[in-house]
Amino acid sequence: MSSDPQTLGAASVALSLGMLWLGMRAGRKQRLLDDTPVSKALGVFIGEVEIEGACVLSEPFTAYLSGQPCAIYRWSIEEEWERWETETYTDKDGKTRTRRVLRSGWTTVADGGESSGFYIQDETGYVWIRPKGAEIELLTLFSTSAYRGDVLYHEKGPSESIDDSTGRRRYFERGMPIGTRLFVRGRARERTDIVAAEIAEDPRAEMFIISPRKESDLSAGREGAYWTWCVLGGLLAVVATCLLAGTEVGFRGAAPWWGGFAYLLAWIAGWFWMVYNSLVGLRLRVQQAWSLIDVQLKRRADLIPPLVACVQGYRDHEARLQTAIAALRAQAAAGGRTQALTPTLLALAEAYPELQGRASFGELQRNLVETEQRIALARNYYNDSATFHNTRLERVPDRYVANLLRMEPAALFAATGFERAAVGVKF
Repeated sequence: MSSDPQTLGAASVALSLGMLWLGMRAGRKQRLLDDTPVSKALGVFIGEVEIEGACVLSEPFTAYLSGQPCAIYRWSIEEEWERWETETYTDKDGKTRTRRVLRSGWTTVADGGESSGFYIQDETGYVWIRPKGAEIELLTLFSTSAYRGDVLYHEKGPSESIDDSTGRRRYFERGMPIGTRLFVRGRARERTDIVAAEIAEDPRAEMFIISPRKESDLSAGREGAYWTWCVLGGLLAVVATCLLAGTEVGFRGAAPWWGGFAYLLAWIAGWFWMVYNSLVGLRLRVQQAWSLIDVQLKRRADLIPPLVACVQGYRDHEARLQTAIAALRAQAAAGGRTQALTPTLLALAEAYPELQGRASFGELQRNLVETEQRIALARNYYNDSATFHNTRLERVPDRYVANLLRMEPAALFAATGFERAAVGVKF
């Protein structure tokens, strides 16, 4: 029919544009992975973040098949069946006939799993991860087959068999064992139960990925998908042009190349849009990273002076108490009566039943170290973001888009130009 090539050609055009869109989407995700610096656990700030570390959970689940301690696991058992079935078909003469065919397949007879939030731990601390809504890649923990005479057949699976069973079952389990090195990319927010950050599902998040693979491997996968979809879309555009022009599908004549040229223009427009959004996102990330330094400095200015005042109070109290005790010891050594200082000593003991100076000084020291680490991590995060931004502005062909938009490189943080002094701690 004459309308068939036209309809098929129109459908091919739509499918070609869909492949181009999928390619640009994969390329955009690859750039997001490449342009976001990996943060330390202590330096995870609110917003888009990437972190690497070990999976940790105080009360992990025990995986059903493998028995490994896991934060997440999923298992399934499939049973094979085989039976003769009658099917109806039309022969070459157009007559309806029936025949017997032997069919086989697999049916899931049992499945399950458990999932929980967990911590990502690195050398600086912990960050809580809520995996709901994430794109999760699990490791294979258990994969084997068993027959009806094997111990595993009924030990883990149901006792009853399905109809027409061959007596063979497949056992498969995937999970996230405790201690697995993970890469997490998502959006961080403040926790509701304690003052700390967590990474969880957020509609504003560009991506939410939990994977045992490295960032470089994930980026390479997106890049491969980008080129695969774009090339397939271009080939389909050539085929669509041939169909719409009513010519035989091939590469002779001018008709196929018009479709390829139009697809190339669409690809250039999509690439320009992708690069522009990537550069704008980098610029905004640099601005956010700079503001994070001010946030940490404000935290230091608000936190340290009250802590110092509390420690000074404990220090003065203990000094008075130790003076009273020394006086009592002196009186006792001289053979005098100690009742005169007893009311004072009792009053101090009732007001402050525990001597906490040592613990208070330790807490102050811990907060001082953590605060300075947070500031240092914020500065490093800014420098990493600025470096990614500046590298993009110099890299061909991104630099041509940056020149058209008159984008300027970001200045790196320099300590000599930073005049805000640290909070003084004196006793």
